[in-house]
Amino acid sequence: MRRVLAGVLACAFAISANASLAQDKPPLKLGGILDMSSLYADITGSGSETAAKMAMEDFGGEVLGRKVEIVVGDHLNKADLSANIARDMIDNQGVEMIFDVAASATALAAAEIAKARNKIIMFNGPGSIRLSNEACGPYTVHYVFDTFAQANVTGLAAVKSGLDTWFFLTADYAFGQDLEKDTSNVVVKSGGKVLGSVRHPINTSDFSSFLLQAQASKAKVIGLANAGGDTINAIKQAAEFGLTKSGQKLSPLLAFVTDIDSVGLDTAQGLLLAEAFYWDLNDDSRAFTKRFMERTKRVPTSAQAGVYSSVTHYLKAVKAAGTTDAAAVMKGMKETPINDMFTKNGKIREDGRMVHDMYLFEVKKPSESKGRWDDYKLVATVPGDQAFQPLSESRCPLVKK
Repeated sequence: MRRVLAGVLACAFAISANASLAQDKPPLKLGGILDMSSLYADITGSGSETAAKMAMEDFGGEVLGRKVEIVVGDHLNKADLSANIARDMIDNQGVEMIFDVAASATALAAAEIAKARNKIIMFNGPGSIRLSNEACGPYTVHYVFDTFAQANVTGLAAVKSGLDTWFFLTADYAFGQDLEKDTSNVVVKSGGKVLGSVRHPINTSDFSSFLLQAQASKAKVIGLANAGGDTINAIKQAAEFGLTKSGQKLSPLLAFVTDIDSVGLDTAQGLLLAEAFYWDLNDDSRAFTKRFMERTKRVPTSAQAGVYSSVTHYLKAVKAAGTTDAAAVMKGMKETPINDMFTKNGKIREDGRMVHDMYLFEVKKPSESKGRWDDYKLVATVPGDQAFQPLSESRCPLVKK
């Protein structure tokens, strides 16, 4: 009897010890470097934090016996601050993976820190093609969109429809410059002409002088190579100037559903734009949006939906690899197709580009909309291998040619 009792006590002690060890394991921290208070706050911001937490909770809240924690920092749209946050997250807070990093200059800065420390960084909000070209790294993933795809999907469709002369209003930083360059290449290759461009400071409140130059160019299309608050202000002020009534067409080369909501359908109707995700695309996107809206009272942007998808994909790879080692996890992420509410059969290439379908939408007329957020009608679905830069053209040093 004593032997049986001793065995039971030993077994109970072992179970208790194992549970204690699991509790003693440090949490697995994932860090979001977000724009919580500047011009991209609606695109990523607190919505990206919510999406990451939803992904963590849906996964079960832990992996490999470690509790998953989401930590965030506000980069205030400043590259040096973004780098400092990335450094602090990795060196002091023990963050294993960084996500989102809205805006391109801030993303490029954070990428250098993650690369030097061999940590995975997954980009959802930034668009610069440099992130999967010159600035690529072995643990870098560019997940949602980039300037090449935005230009390819929007520019090509516009020129094919006869809108073949362009003038650009460009935000004067990495993302805007890349977007203008990539769209110009598409326009010229498609038989169109670029009549000129003007660069404006980021976070511009008064576009009058820039819009007057665009108007004077007589270009059929004024391409807005900017994002967030800059895109919203440019569209609103262009309407006040009567540009679209005079026959010129605005083409926001990167716009989100939150931007269209801010502008309003009266002003935005008829705009052609490329997106990686739309909340009303299918049953899966609608189901995710319903849960997201319960927390945020607004629909997810493509960047926020991409955060949910990328965090989920990362946690699955950690579980499958049995480790948080960056090389092992990245190998698993690249080998495993992505099938979820964000995309079907998505694939991370050797340059870190996650290839997936892109969509061309036209903004609805007010009479066509059934209510708030019912803003888009689908014009075309562009397969990922046609939307994104071919691997043969990649400038990423990791790509073998």
